[in-house]
Amino acid sequence: MQLATEIDLSDYLIAPDPGASRLTRAVEGVDQNGEVSQISVVEERPLTIFLNAQEIVTAMTIGDYPEYLALGFLRNQGMLLPDDEITRVDYDDDLETVVVRTARETSYEDKLKKKTRTSGCAVGTVFGDMMEGLEGLRLPQVPVRTSWLYDLAAKINRTPSLYLEAGAIHGTVLCHENRPLVYMEDVGRHNAVDKIAGWMLSEGEAADDKILYTTGRLTSEMVIKTAMMGIPVLASRSGFTAWGVEIAREVGLTLIGRMRGQRFVCLSGEDRLLRDIDPASVPFEDKKHKRKSARS
Repeated sequence: MQLATEIDLSDYLIAPDPGASRLTRAVEGVDQNGEVSQISVVEERPLTIFLNAQEIVTAMTIGDYPEYLALGFLRNQGMLLPDDEITRVDYDDDLETVVVRTARETSYEDKLKKKTRTSGCAVGTVFGDMMEGLEGLRLPQVPVRTSWLYDLAAKINRTPSLYLEAGAIHGTVLCHENRPLVYMEDVGRHNAVDKIAGWMLSEGEAADDKILYTTGRLTSEMVIKTAMMGIPVLASRSGFTAWGVEIAREVGLTLIGRMRGQRFVCLSGEDRLLRDIDPASVPFEDKKHKRKSARS
């Protein structure tokens, strides 16, 4: 198999837009030699999410795809039920609010009283019992070709993105086999995956044949969100937490981390890996990308 060397962005249904003016700002500073330099830094702005008349949360976000973020957050928190009829989603840029309206009357006063701060960057928050909804859940046991993993890493790591442009941000990519479909970024990896969940909900996209790729750590929060979305495979450039691994094994999630060049580690679902490519045939990771990652 020959890995991609040039990235065809037409493969993506949604690709990053690192040139969007609202997402970054040029800031002047002084480098280690005392010389003036200008760099791009990521913008942060608040977004308040309402479910019908109830204010749910204010999230810090880069501000793109607010409707997807709101839908995905509410779905992953169990506040939107699978059979809920969503009647409207209203975004007000001036007020920085999204209101999701459903045919069902909703009230989550009790759930909002219990909050768990997660380990996510930009401080993720999970309402209610973190394990609620996972009882008895068993994800589809789908085979995963290692050639898909290497191909995805090569494509995603070379895709123009805010991560490569400015750093200080996480990316999450919804994939099918070796094709990346939807690439979302945000200051917190929880926001990025919620945008993916919101897009899937809006489009009625199936989850049982997908792979979720993230640039961030494989924490309990990331594993829970992936499982709640029904996605059977989660992969990352980064490492694991012990609780994340335990939950992945309980629900049958294939969990793959430390994907760098020819290397990766699978801590859950190893029996579902189809080793159809010799790792020695995979090119080493681009040194420029390594340097950029080290600065982020």
